[in-house]
Amino acid sequence: IIMRDKMANLSYKKSHLGVLKILLKYLWPSQSASLKARIFGAGLALLFAKLVHIYAPISYSKLVDHLDPGPEFTEMRVAVALILAYAGARILSIIFQEIRELLFVKVSQGAMRNVALKVFSHLHHLPHSFHLNFPTGGVARVIDRGVKGIEFLLTFMLFNIIPTLLEMVIVSIILWNMLDIYYAIITLATVISYIIFTIGITEWRLKFRREMNNQDTKANATAVDSLVNFETVKYFNRENHEMHRYDESVNKYMQAAITSVKSLSLVNLGQAVIISTGLFCLLFMAVSDYQAGYITLGAFVLVNTYLLQLYLPLDFLGFVYREIRRSLTDMEEMFSLLMVKSDITTHDKCRELIIKSPTLRFEDVTFGYTASRPVLKNLSFSLKSGEKLAVVGTSGSGKTTISRLLFRFYDCTSGRITIDGQDIKTVSLQSLRRHIGIVPQDTVLFNDSLAYNIKYGSLNDISQEQLDAAAKTASIYDFIMSLENKYDTVVGERGLKLSGGEKQRVAIARAVLKDAPIIIFDEATSALDTGIEREVQECLNQLSNNRTTIIIAHRLSTVVHADKIIVLNNGQAVEEGNHKTLLAKNGIYAKMWQTQLKTEKD
Repeated sequence: IIMRDKMANLSYKKSHLGVLKILLKYLWPSQSASLKARIFGAGLALLFAKLVHIYAPISYSKLVDHLDPGPEFTEMRVAVALILAYAGARILSIIFQEIRELLFVKVSQGAMRNVALKVFSHLHHLPHSFHLNFPTGGVARVIDRGVKGIEFLLTFMLFNIIPTLLEMVIVSIILWNMLDIYYAIITLATVISYIIFTIGITEWRLKFRREMNNQDTKANATAVDSLVNFETVKYFNRENHEMHRYDESVNKYMQAAITSVKSLSLVNLGQAVIISTGLFCLLFMAVSDYQAGYITLGAFVLVNTYLLQLYLPLDFLGFVYREIRRSLTDMEEMFSLLMVKSDITTHDKCRELIIKSPTLRFEDVTFGYTASRPVLKNLSFSLKSGEKLAVVGTSGSGKTTISRLLFRFYDCTSGRITIDGQDIKTVSLQSLRRHIGIVPQDTVLFNDSLAYNIKYGSLNDISQEQLDAAAKTASIYDFIMSLENKYDTVVGERGLKLSGGEKQRVAIARAVLKDAPIIIFDEATSALDTGIEREVQECLNQLSNNRTTIIIAHRLSTVVHADKIIVLNNGQAVEEGNHKTLLAKNGIYAKMWQTQLKTEKD
């Protein structure tokens, strides 16, 4: 719960101006002259569309003045010309708007794509601790809202608010020149009052919108968490409990939404009062001037037409501003993910890990997931090229932590880890992880085909022969061939359509294709039955040949052939040696061995 609240409050660390500066980097691609040309062309098309849109009421007012003396004074040629000018201005305005849309769509969609890709890539480069602490559903929701916010911001801010404000300024100048300065003053005063009121009241309402976002994120995270763990829900008959949990989250969102809608009513009422007051003043003054003979009927129609023309976007401005504010808030949340720093320190110029003879050393390594509870304490061991090291011990003794430190999911608190004499903190993460293969204890697969999941072990083009060889090494080839769709069989979300043993063998096949010089077996046969275990154990022995191998195991029968065995207890290496040596010591390992033999015999 604390971590979910942390996720919900991760935003609002950058100002809106800062958010726009970040977006501008993606909107104005410095390396692309074609996209810059598109932006420039879209700006010109927007300007021309607005100018002809403003000219249309002028041609219409001239037509009214031309018709005003009476039908006997009307020249048809002039009337037709004015009608064509009015209709042409309307059509040209639409044409320029469509040209602007066609030119700018590639820019806006490209910016959305690049931002989404940047955030997605950043999330994958964040450390193991981030993904453990922040709910996946909540993070996905933040990205989704942020990308949609970019689309709305680009569409309405660039092509609605800014052009509308420009139109208001130009219309005020026209009214000043053609009629009187008071028309311009009233128009500008109405607009400025409207903007000030809208901004002020929207800022007040922002806290309600933020609360809605927080509750929406929590509700989505609760739903995803429940659906991902649907088997556990069914095991314990907790469907009603999950429904209640989700209902609580949605209810909190509903209450926040109701409060937001109530405050919105106040906004709409205030905006309507301001607009209506401005309309009344302008029309009253226009009627008075027309009756006094100061302006023509066409000028009166011009004022009314401009008011109608400005009223619609001005009335829409309130909604647009609120949505832009919401979009900026959503973008703050998304960009704040980019502000999350990895606790795995790397340097831009880290050298590549070079392995000639993959030796491995842990030197006085101490580490804890929290400062108050160290998991490993001054752990030291060395492993020569091609040797097999087994790490055994009770649950919670720190066995799996060794593999996490080796992959640099975490950095050790003190001490160091070296490969071929190179401190793993000084080499690039990509090259480090490229040289280490793993068969994990808990194999999670992608919701894709068996072929995709096996080929995930190598980014190179994999031939069918290589794929078959990897599957045979992992003793899963016959199973795949028995399936209707064979390699094209989709394994389901997290591989749930496969048994634990089948998933484990897919992981082994994946490790075969990676062909790394260092390999880790983290309880690699824990999900297999005895018959399959012996078969797969032979495969693992083949896979580990000529490779530096770490075997993390609870079942001691799988490690008897290891060159060296380390017994962990409470984060410390309490015994070290091969199988025979450790049995002769008659210590912790010997007791574990006797206990397992007795269990198997019973």
